Amino acid sequence: MKNIIKIVAFGDIIGRPGRRALKIIVPKIRKEYSPDLIIGNGENLAHNEGTTEKTLNELLSNGVDFVTLGDHAFDREQEMKRIFEKESYPIIRPANYPPGVIGVGWKIIKVKKSKIAILNLLGRVFFRQIVDCPFRCADAILAEIKKQTNIVICDFHAEATSEKKAMGFYLDGRVSLMYGTHTHIPTADEQILPQKTAYLTDIGMLGPRISIIGSNSENSIKHFLTQMPFNCEVSKDNNIEVNGIYIEIDIANGKAALFKRFRKFYTC
Repeated sequence: MKNIIKIVAFGDIIGRPGRRALKIIVPKIRKEYSPDLIIGNGENLAHNEGTTEKTLNELLSNGVDFVTLGDHAFDREQEMKRIFEKESYPIIRPANYPPGVIGVGWKIIKVKKSKIAILNLLGRVFFRQIVDCPFRCADAILAEIKKQTNIVICDFHAEATSEKKAMGFYLDGRVSLMYGTHTHIPTADEQILPQKTAYLTDIGMLGPRISIIGSNSENSIKHFLTQMPFNCEVSKDNNIEVNGIYIEIDIANGKAALFKRFRKFYTC
């Protein structure tokens, strides 16, 4: 058997239901896949609105090894400041925020005596934030990363499927895995691209199944009917959908050897 690294990644983890479910799910995932690394997107950890130090620590204590973020990274700015001031936390925010933003957008960690780079990028299509070009940002960062490792994981937090697909082909052969987050809806287009980069447009969420992308359906529908601002209250449904991906990466060349997605349901 090839010398491989096994990785599991979850999409957006939604509030208390998502955090509670992880405590049940991670041991099952570890038993089924024996991953060397588990990554989760944590931008919705705190009641669908950013992350706190408390919710981050809960996530880490429940078995997630590394956390990426997205457009809600700074919904709780003071909390994020405290988190990023502690450089030991295994967390990154999108790398293409403008210069001067606290935190880092990529890190290199040690897994099975190998170095793995984890990169977080934010899309620009349909977003209100004005961020730097994620494509050119990726070019600059990969030039640095490749000096240290050829195993690279990229979470591209973006809305438009076309932008994600473009990024997938743009990074093909330069990263081991590129997956999308943000829409909370899983796509069924998992594939290994021609240059052996594993790709999925969106993992989907880890959150309440009876919801509108994790939120209370009544509030969301009222917003569409009235166009008035609404409270993104997390649905209280205890039927949790778990969307994730599993990949095996050849340590020798950083290429994807096996790639699949999974969708499971739990009541908790």
